[in-house]
Amino acid sequence: MTNNESTGAEATNAPKPNEFFIISRDYDAPVHGVEFVNEEKLRPAGQGLVRPDSGGFPEFPEAPLFRATLANHALRDFYSSFEGYWLVSEKLKRVMESVDAKGVQFARTKFIQVDGSEDAKFYLCDVTRALDAVDEDASDVRILTEGFPKGKFYRLAGGARLAFKRDVVEGVHIFRSEFNDALIVCDRKMRDALVEQGLGVMDGDSGMSIQDAADY
Repeated sequence: MTNNESTGAEATNAPKPNEFFIISRDYDAPVHGVEFVNEEKLRPAGQGLVRPDSGGFPEFPEAPLFRATLANHALRDFYSSFEGYWLVSEKLKRVMESVDAKGVQFARTKFIQVDGSEDAKFYLCDVTRALDAVDEDASDVRILTEGFPKGKFYRLAGGARLAFKRDVVEGVHIFRSEFNDALIVCDRKMRDALVEQGLGVMDGDSGMSIQDAADY
């Protein structure tokens, strides 16, 4: 049940460990040292971010340009957040596309390393599948209801235990919440494919964190 309205009823769809996972940046990693150089040129007029409210990518007048700023720092596979998007490596792009190509979109970037080379391949990534998938009655999550365009917002700060509507998430491997753009969830199949490639693993250096949605 939600923590802003106690029903006293036992949840029938309680959060289940090792079933769904929240993908985010690794907050234990040091500063990443990547700069989005031309975001102002790419941001549509009157829009707060480059990413449209409806998701996906606007028509870019030029390629998104990124620059590494720290010498002697290995490039990561995952960076966030840049104007509502992730910045991901070729390897991470391949993994996500292989598991659920319909849930993600990518835009090729120009990436300049500290030494001036441009051989590294990086992409802006948007998880474009947005679902009203959280089972609020079975979850323990704070729901804010005042001043939000869609009427509510799932607040994850302080922790959450999330359950999901089975009929909504069936056959889906990655999605973002309708009520929190930063809440991006994957299933066990996607999680295992990422971990197999060393992405999101504990003590890794990919820049990605994958945490159990049942105990976030």
